[in-house]
Amino acid sequence: MMLRCIAVDDEPLALDLLEDNIRQIPYLHLVAKCKNAIEAIEILQREQVDLIFLDIQMPGLTGLQFIQSLTVKPMIILITAYDQYALEGFNLDVIDYLVKPVSFERFLKACNKAWEFFKLKNHQGRAGEENQELDYFFVNAEYSLVKVVMDDIIMIEGLKDYVKIHLANNKPLIIRISMKSIEEKLSPKKFIRIHKSYINSITRVTSIRKGSIFLGSTEVPLSDNYKDAFMLAIGQK
Repeated sequence: MMLRCIAVDDEPLALDLLEDNIRQIPYLHLVAKCKNAIEAIEILQREQVDLIFLDIQMPGLTGLQFIQSLTVKPMIILITAYDQYALEGFNLDVIDYLVKPVSFERFLKACNKAWEFFKLKNHQGRAGEENQELDYFFVNAEYSLVKVVMDDIIMIEGLKDYVKIHLANNKPLIIRISMKSIEEKLSPKKFIRIHKSYINSITRVTSIRKGSIFLGSTEVPLSDNYKDAFMLAIGQK
């Protein structure tokens, strides 16, 4: 289960920063980046979106006007350079209101709030029902659908248009799929992105030294872009 989100901001640098922050959080999946509210409306008409990261001051339709125009409203986190709209934003039931510049820790806190609300909403009415995540998934490999048990995965390595799934008790699987697509199949409780080319099993980490993570004797680079989220995932921040 992942939160499908879009980022809406008329400033390209702000959009790029948002994208980078979103990609560090394992339960978020970025569906699209939009430079104005009209583009966002077009995305909402054809995609399922659970969460919107939204600027307020944009040409044409402002962020607040955009919220008021929605008949079906996803969760919204406002990210703006202006603090004077906070009361109006919360009156529109936004999840959180962030004032730029936003630290990653503050951004993560807002996302966690949305994640908890999303899980609560999706579990309502399911009392007494088992709602466990699947512990496996299937991939196309060697002209067959191959079952991959999550607990057998040591790490996943990106190889341009392919990924290499390193398994504990079997030879690696090399499949044609993007890192983003394979990441969506994984449990965010068990796996975390540590580099643009590596996704690791959290439980198989044996040590951390400087810019590297060790899985037994295997050394994997830890990118600065993903370090904060990784340290939070292992309870060290």
